[in-house]
Amino acid sequence: MIGNHTVNTIPTEDYGSYYNNSDMWAPCNNSIVRNFGQIFLPTLYTIVFIVGLIGNGLVLCVLAKYSKRLNMMDVCLFNLALSDLLFLLSLPFWAHYAATDMWIFGSSMCQAVTAFYMLGFYGSIFFMLLMTVDRYLVTVHALTSLFFKRQSVSVGIALIFFMWAISLGASLPTIIFSQVKNESTGSMCQQEYPGKWRLVGYMELNILGLILPLTVMGICYSQIIPTLAAMKSKKKHRAIKLMLVLIIVFFLFWTPYNVVIFMHFLHYLGYMESCKWQHDLLMAMQWTETITFSHCCINPIIYAFMGQRFRTLVIKTLKEWFPICFSRCRTLHIQPTDKKSSMRSTEITTIL
Repeated sequence: MIGNHTVNTIPTEDYGSYYNNSDMWAPCNNSIVRNFGQIFLPTLYTIVFIVGLIGNGLVLCVLAKYSKRLNMMDVCLFNLALSDLLFLLSLPFWAHYAATDMWIFGSSMCQAVTAFYMLGFYGSIFFMLLMTVDRYLVTVHALTSLFFKRQSVSVGIALIFFMWAISLGASLPTIIFSQVKNESTGSMCQQEYPGKWRLVGYMELNILGLILPLTVMGICYSQIIPTLAAMKSKKKHRAIKLMLVLIIVFFLFWTPYNVVIFMHFLHYLGYMESCKWQHDLLMAMQWTETITFSHCCINPIIYAFMGQRFRTLVIKTLKEWFPICFSRCRTLHIQPTDKKSSMRSTEITTIL
């Protein structure tokens, strides 16, 4: 996976190279890390899988049910949930791999599961960025947003295909270099990178996984928040609060992992070569990677359930599916009082 185990997807080392003391980690004994990972990782992967499957599955069901009412924000949210589900589908395989330290699913499944994992990983990042840019256009550049709305179908389809295309492009090297290696301890699903491809992978992850998202979010939200603050909307404070939550949550969930990836990059260049550093890096990767993975469970909450419009659709759907349990839940209906002054603020706060 992305980190120190199962699959070497954004390339750090696989379980075999960590725990069997081969490659750049030799000759240190990392059996403690291995024993810890065999218990810790499957447990956490299972929790992330179940919670993320429920949350993102509900998002997809609700948006599919009300597909005729979807705007660009909803389409982005649908594809974000789809990306998270692709990512989540790979976790049971990695959980088994972590528990047994052996890949039993064959070479084809090694590449297929890696493809799900990588497409979900990058797709989630890129659709979060697209949603951020959409908020920026709707809030700061209303006229541009109106232009896009007139061509919403064609523009939306083009943007969605473009996001998936660049996600596939970013994932291809890892997918192509994935293969099953038969070693004395069993089969390993890992990547065999020629030349300096491993270093390229480290830099790709840091740039696409943290630097680019934080840059785009910082630029966009630095314009969105003052614009919302200037609006005469009673709901602007809730919208601003949500913006800050989005930035803070992304930073907290992704920064520790990317810091560890950068330290792996330095290690690959010949720094921090002591056994203590190796042990600490491997242990840190297990913790930070799991924190990053759990972000796909948080996405449905911060991007969907905190948004007034979507939350209304969720409650309405749950009332239909489970009338006994959710019959007392109240739904909100947004009714702007003045078209000129409240049209933009209503649209913005309801999609957030």
